[in-house]
Amino acid sequence: MHVPSKTACLLLCLTLTAAVANGQTQVDPDVALKMLNSQQQQFERQVVKVADNVFTAVGFHGANTSMIVGTDGIIIVDTLRGPSSAAKALEAFREYSDKPVKAIIYTHSHGDHIGGATAFAGANRPDIYATETFGSAEGVNKVVNPVKMKRNVRQFGRDLSAVERTNRGVAPAQTADGDGGKGFLPPNMLIPKEGLKTTIAGVDLEFHIGPGETDDAMFIWLPEEKVLFAGDNFYSSFPNLYAIRGTAYRDVLKWSESVAKMAEFQPHVLVPGHTMPTQGQETATAMLKDYSESIRSVYDQTVAGMNAGKGPDQLAHEVKLPEHLENKPYLIEFYGSVPHAVRAINSGLLGWYDGNPTTLNRLAPRTKAIKISKLAGGTQKLTEQMEAALAEEDYQWALELSDHLKWLDDADKQLARKVKIQALRGLAAREYNAPNRNYYLSYANELESGQLSEVWF
Repeated sequence: MHVPSKTACLLLCLTLTAAVANGQTQVDPDVALKMLNSQQQQFERQVVKVADNVFTAVGFHGANTSMIVGTDGIIIVDTLRGPSSAAKALEAFREYSDKPVKAIIYTHSHGDHIGGATAFAGANRPDIYATETFGSAEGVNKVVNPVKMKRNVRQFGRDLSAVERTNRGVAPAQTADGDGGKGFLPPNMLIPKEGLKTTIAGVDLEFHIGPGETDDAMFIWLPEEKVLFAGDNFYSSFPNLYAIRGTAYRDVLKWSESVAKMAEFQPHVLVPGHTMPTQGQETATAMLKDYSESIRSVYDQTVAGMNAGKGPDQLAHEVKLPEHLENKPYLIEFYGSVPHAVRAINSGLLGWYDGNPTTLNRLAPRTKAIKISKLAGGTQKLTEQMEAALAEEDYQWALELSDHLKWLDDADKQLARKVKIQALRGLAAREYNAPNRNYYLSYANELESGQLSEVWF
């Protein structure tokens, strides 16, 4: 099963419309909303039978969980975020098998895949499989957890109202997170770097190391059933090569190579970490090849631009998906974003400095704001320019001007804040990239409620 044909057609038509825009993820508000609503079908709650003995539960939380039925037990692949959502998925699975859980597999260590293990394990303690490097998913020092948590809430729109919520790109807008992580069980069967072939409950399985969204990722292959569990290295959206909540560099080249390796198996069924499974050897293989190519293309274009002396700001507006890939429904930028990926690749390979000596020691924000104000003809003129940009729906420019005005002692800072709120909501309405949309709206709400400091960080 893949995207329903009507949905695929709608997404394609809307994407073609979007392509006429500015090359980013900003389109007409009605188009953006229709695109996000169409994507919603990718995580409607259901159990999908992907093979005679393989079932995938979609929509019980943000991620997927799967059950493989063996001779004397079942194998669970990923366990959702917490025991409450996992228990509901298990209840749905029990309509197809009442056999005991013999093993649990973690495709990687992100919390939405490992937090519900106790619900599946019950009183038993089945073997739990993960990579030797399990736990290295984030890689960011814990000292920045306070700001990461704030940005996480914004990216996923966790505090948005029902009216503001759409979805998270590859997950529903709302999930039961109150018990997140409380059902985690540590792995006791660690997969070495060369992988592992084994038999569990009479089912032949292959574990293959495949770094991508995380360094500790692996994919699972069922040679008899021709089913491939991709984890979060594949889902129906352009991949999140960088998460705006804040992550360490995700090795983009390795990610592309891992997906290419998956394609070599020519699976009859492709089970992603999020969104609907895909059935059909030709379709599933083509999707993996396209996915790998899209990642590699963004990487290659970015590296070529960097070596030509171009900085991330320029490249973020220049790098595009190849024409034959840009309108594939499973590569629409609902979750990941090409511009974000470009900036992440630049930073990951070269660090923060773009090579331009002008940026080696930038002016302090307040100093630059004063000089911009003088250039505009004074604070009042700068204010007028900000208001004009808002009136013309030039929302990004209105944002940037408001950020200058907030530093000026003689500026109307309340007006600047008000303009920034309106501009953020204007941008949000046009976004079909869910993290961008959620972040704009969340930040606007924080500004309006007074949660943010005078410098608005």
